[in-house]
Amino acid sequence: MLIDNKTLFAAGFADAIIGYSDDGKIVYSKSKMVEVLISEEDMSLIDAIEHCEFNIWNSYVGEFTPIYVNDFESDFDIIDEYNA
Repeated sequence: MLIDNKTLFAAGFADAIIGYSDDGKIVYSKSKMVEVLISEEDMSLIDAIEHCEFNIWNSYVGEFTPIYVNDFESDFDIIDEYNA
């Protein structure tokens, strides 16, 4: 159930939406958000993760702050992929 004029979206991350909660919060995939920044903003993996951590995932913008799901297979897989 989305709530008119209250549900908040993270601008530019429509492709990372994986659902919404019963109380009107949008749910995002963290790994898909990183993929968006890598493909659309030409960021490196580490830069994309740092950008999200400092500017999006740890921000609180009120009762309808989106939910960000940590769906990385494992942090070690990301590091290995980055170093490949």
